[in-house]
Amino acid sequence: MSLDLKRAVAQPIASVDSLVEVFRAAEKPRSEHRLGLEHEKFVYPKAAPKPVPYEGPAGIGALLEKMGTAGGYTLFRETPESPVIALQRGIETVSLEPGGQLELSGSPFFTAREAQAENLRHLAEAKAACDALGLQLVALGYRPFVTTAEMPWMPKTRYKVMRRTLPERGRLALNMMLMTSTGQASYDWADEADCVRKTVLVARLAPLMVALYANSPIVEGKPSGYMSYRSRVWEEVDPSRCGYLPAFFDGSFSYRAYVEWALDAPLLFLRRGGEYLHPKLTFRQLLKEGFEGQPADMGDWTDHLSTMFPEVRLKKVIEVRGADCASAEMTGGLAALWRGLLYDKTALEEGERLLPKLSFKDHLAFHDTARRQGLAGKLGQHELHRLAGEMVAIARRGLERLDPQDAPLLEPLARVAASGRSPAHAVLEAWEKDPRPELLLQRFAL
Repeated sequence: MSLDLKRAVAQPIASVDSLVEVFRAAEKPRSEHRLGLEHEKFVYPKAAPKPVPYEGPAGIGALLEKMGTAGGYTLFRETPESPVIALQRGIETVSLEPGGQLELSGSPFFTAREAQAENLRHLAEAKAACDALGLQLVALGYRPFVTTAEMPWMPKTRYKVMRRTLPERGRLALNMMLMTSTGQASYDWADEADCVRKTVLVARLAPLMVALYANSPIVEGKPSGYMSYRSRVWEEVDPSRCGYLPAFFDGSFSYRAYVEWALDAPLLFLRRGGEYLHPKLTFRQLLKEGFEGQPADMGDWTDHLSTMFPEVRLKKVIEVRGADCASAEMTGGLAALWRGLLYDKTALEEGERLLPKLSFKDHLAFHDTARRQGLAGKLGQHELHRLAGEMVAIARRGLERLDPQDAPLLEPLARVAASGRSPAHAVLEAWEKDPRPELLLQRFAL
């Protein structure tokens, strides 16, 4: 979720066409295409398998303060009197998800290895601060113990309003906010046709990525039946803003298709006069009717786009959203994987031919197989681990043409695919061997 430090300039929206132009304005020459990496992770006490509250001498707030002081960050507060909820150092941002998940939103780079180096520096800083407070960072896609009722909430106004509004839309909305952790990567596009090809390719290959990164099999202290329960949670958050657009699969996707889809999603909040309000309107209704005499503006649209959560999201970049939180090396591989697939013309073409063209319904079944069975699943007669391995190989060939120095980052992904075992298999084995919660968290600490 975005830090949204400042609300965008309140320029009234003239028409739906002006919303389409937001995406057109984000086009960049191919020579300027970069990538970004986001890495969320859980924070736990070293001595106990319980969530960490914001308050207290070893709380999340203290962790941010210690990281900020040691790393030369600017501490961000929503008001001068409110608690620290984020750190900034240049474009690099460290922020909090609702349940205290610590997130790096990295700087844009030309190479995956630069993004990986930044993430490794961040992890070293975060671990040093955690060590001083008796805390640890844990790489799992879903909290394996406790329930949402036992979770603390971070003191961010946006989360307070979403805590009220999002559960109206789906049974597992609070689970998503409090209990999940992910790795994400973002990429640029040259023009609408380039954006469409890249977005559709990510959508079609996303189940393979889900299987490759599946790392969340334990829920409330027992196996959930899913290799990626984090992915399962998103099915019951809000069907109007999550999952896949049918337009990804029927050849109709475009800037306008994404705009029209987002227009029909309900507002989760509306910022007016420094307050977060919750009018019961879709964005289309807000655009037509306004709210309390004020028209919809571009700041409202920017906020709204940040509350849309499809598997691949458009803002000013293409966001790839389907990976569970994993190890640092797997996270670096995520940045390299999609750089190789999306930024090399031949790899893009090979990626488009990797899978059969599926209907929307069949793709949803494919995605469900991936999150349930991970790399052990099948698409028809095709084993997912072999398809994932070929996806990684295509990306490697793309990187070898683009920038061979990024290619080694794919080696951890190739090993996982070749093993036929998603990361979740190791989690289940560790739990079956010794079902002590504190040992499981230590085993998967970063």
